[in-house]
Amino acid sequence: MLNPITVEIVRNGLISAAEEMNAMLIRSAFTPIIYEMKDCAVAILDRDHKVLGQSSGLPIFLGNLEICSEYTERKFGRHIWREGDIWALNDTYVVGTHLNDVSVYAPIFFRGELFGFAVSRAHWLDIGGKDPGQSFDSTEIFQEGLRLPPTRVAIGGEINHDVVDVIEANTRLPKGVIGDLKAQIAAANVGSRRVIELLDKYEVEVVNEAKKVIFDQTESFERAAIAAIPDGEYSAEGFVDDDGLGNGPLQVKMRVTVKGSDIEIDVTEASDQAPGPINSGASQTISACRVGFKYLFASDKPVNGGSFRSLSVRLREGSFLACTCPAPANWYFSSLGLQIDLLAKALADGMPDHVTAADYGDSNPVIMSGMDPRSGGIFIDFECHVGGWGAFRGHDGISGLINKVNGGLRDIPIEVCETRYPLRIREYCLRPDSGGAGQWRGGCGINKTYEMLSDNCSAGFWWERSVTPAWGLLGGMHGRPPSVIVKSSEAGEISRLKANGIKLKSGDLIICRSGGGGGYGYASQRDRKAVEDDIADGFITVEGAIQDYGYELNR
Repeated sequence: MLNPITVEIVRNGLISAAEEMNAMLIRSAFTPIIYEMKDCAVAILDRDHKVLGQSSGLPIFLGNLEICSEYTERKFGRHIWREGDIWALNDTYVVGTHLNDVSVYAPIFFRGELFGFAVSRAHWLDIGGKDPGQSFDSTEIFQEGLRLPPTRVAIGGEINHDVVDVIEANTRLPKGVIGDLKAQIAAANVGSRRVIELLDKYEVEVVNEAKKVIFDQTESFERAAIAAIPDGEYSAEGFVDDDGLGNGPLQVKMRVTVKGSDIEIDVTEASDQAPGPINSGASQTISACRVGFKYLFASDKPVNGGSFRSLSVRLREGSFLACTCPAPANWYFSSLGLQIDLLAKALADGMPDHVTAADYGDSNPVIMSGMDPRSGGIFIDFECHVGGWGAFRGHDGISGLINKVNGGLRDIPIEVCETRYPLRIREYCLRPDSGGAGQWRGGCGINKTYEMLSDNCSAGFWWERSVTPAWGLLGGMHGRPPSVIVKSSEAGEISRLKANGIKLKSGDLIICRSGGGGGYGYASQRDRKAVEDDIADGFITVEGAIQDYGYELNR
């Protein structure tokens, strides 16, 4: 049996290899969506496609990155792996994400034998398609960009120019996209080197034995956490607003069965796949269930090949959570945040001290594009927006935070945005009264206003959670839903949550208001001093305090 110290050295060595991969990718990337927003994730896998180490990044890729090498091997056979080859894949119906999320992965060989894989996934700012960046009204996958099956982008350590030239010819931002591809290749090389160094020091047999111990430990922690809640069937349901084309709302009905140390999540009753780009591939729906699971069970333990052995997920092919070709899927993640919150809602009675009220729920993307008058070139600015998280027993929700789907994602700093793009940020602050009232208050959303500084621009956006806003728990009130208003010199004032290709000129405004998180417990039980502190800190207004908390002035 291995010394536990050796096990911990191996465990942390593998995680460190993944973290260094992530750092290499972020520092080498060409576009702000990666180097500022950190829209990426990486992992080290073993030869059986099990996670050995995964960096912090986007949680929605938990237990999902291994699909790339696993699918490639299933398609071509294990003999396909050769030292120095690097592959790319973005097919929605394999990995579950939109086409902009491109996975780059490389086999790791040690002394001539396949040991595992280094894989990263990152958002490429433009992958072709009918609109710059992404489309908000696509009706089939073919409008959304270049679709890559498992494809070699490097052969024997050399760039495969035949393929890379095709990629370059199908993007509006060739310099940035090819730069980001090369950053992912560099990350794969770094991960491979660090794993080989670890194997040189401890040998394959020791690392494999440590891996087995690590996997078994993780499984035991998760099973113990599940066994602590009562057996039974739990359920919750919610709705995605619409598919961007006016079809909806779309239902997500979740049934959760707990039996001993096993848990099953069933979302087979979800609505059918939609004409618009709200659909998700099955792989990402499974990943969303894993994220929700990890938030509740053994959340302090890293993800590895021992994770999720106690979890099973049931889907229905042809639903909008397990779409089939040619369904569009540009905004696949809107339903995933809802599922994460629904799992907590379903299990609230079984583990009330471990769940939170719902958060604002969506990435709230805005894409602005056009000609930059300063350079005469094309610009594409893709930004996600923060909002309010749900409260939980003993604590208010956090304000101005990215949603659970995105985890380590960051918003682009104002200075970077205004330097790189013909935009001015006119307002960026918390949105008072947006958090749901409760004994513990939901977090607040934000107010953000963009002013266009170019006469040749367009914008699109995709905001969610108005039909099913962030609900409260155990008497808490729901958070305020989002809103987006465009003030156009030509079209006047436009108020909607989803839009594509709105033409804008210099001086036109996009006014964004993100949703707040749900409250926890009855508002009547909130301490008066806490209400007064919220007024002083700008989380709520006096009018909101009177309306939601029954606050009395001069009491």
